[in-house]
Amino acid sequence: MSPNSTGAPAPLVTTPLYPEDQELFLQTPALQVVSGIFAFLALIITCHQIYKHLKHYNNPAEQRWIVRILFVVPIFSFDSWLSLLCFSNDSYYVYFDSIRDCYEAVVIYSFLSLCYEYLGGESAIMSDIKGRPIVSSYLTCTCCLQGLTYSIGFLRFCKQVTLQFCIIKPSMALLTLILQPFGKYRDGDFAPHSGYLYITIINNISISLAMYGLLTFYLATKELLQPFKPVLKFGAIKSVVFLSFWQSVLLAILEAAGRIKAIESEMYHLNSGTVSAGYHNFLICIEMVIASVVFYFAFPYHGYLQHSYNVADGESFAKRPGSASISNRLKYSQPQGHC
Repeated sequence: MSPNSTGAPAPLVTTPLYPEDQELFLQTPALQVVSGIFAFLALIITCHQIYKHLKHYNNPAEQRWIVRILFVVPIFSFDSWLSLLCFSNDSYYVYFDSIRDCYEAVVIYSFLSLCYEYLGGESAIMSDIKGRPIVSSYLTCTCCLQGLTYSIGFLRFCKQVTLQFCIIKPSMALLTLILQPFGKYRDGDFAPHSGYLYITIINNISISLAMYGLLTFYLATKELLQPFKPVLKFGAIKSVVFLSFWQSVLLAILEAAGRIKAIESEMYHLNSGTVSAGYHNFLICIEMVIASVVFYFAFPYHGYLQHSYNVADGESFAKRPGSASISNRLKYSQPQGHC
């Protein structure tokens, strides 16, 4: 007689959200070892570069900003690896992410300061670009500036639009830490009652404005910055800071679409936001190796070797009178007449 001949209902068989061999993928020792190898490889490459800059610290005005920029790779890689080690907790990743968010602000500020240092400060930049017509283009979103010329107001606009990121991003990181203990924040939760939706919108606007500010600043000074390989430097900064954010947003969209699910087992209960953040951290560990190589060529130390200053190397510049970093040039003494 068959098991169902008695008329009793067949037992309900449930399937886990993930197959058994995938359920704890982000917690397997193999993944932690692999991510650790990538993280420490990136750390070793960049720390060696930082050491070389400090050993040949012949131009502190420029190299202090370069060293601060380079630290983004060790911080991102080691921070992401530690987050993976603590993956079994639903909330730890938020604290690690906040550290990265705050250092992104340091990187943007340092990079803009480095550009000002290369060019001799705000007044030196203005003496070169003042009165030149702004090239309008739909591709660079400068079509509305047709007929205008570069002025101190334009330069300050680029600076302020870029530096607002240095205030907004840490503020949103702090707000995340406040909302998370009250259950009002979870990665990938686009519900109106969740803080993630509004924080993501604000961060997206802030990052877009910062990118636009850097782009317009580059377009205004690309001839002056040409000896310093600006394209590679701008690309390196944007790939680490900006693309990292949009990668996390893409993973959040995949989570909202049901492609990334929660992990349910007898030992663990991890929501989908934690899983999404785990994948993001794993990808960052890998990407930082690529970033460390790009930064090695974007910010080389060779131009700072003793008796080897050469503009062709892209890392030296004959300082103009009145050279100063952006922190000392927030005020510009406008000369007589109109800009």
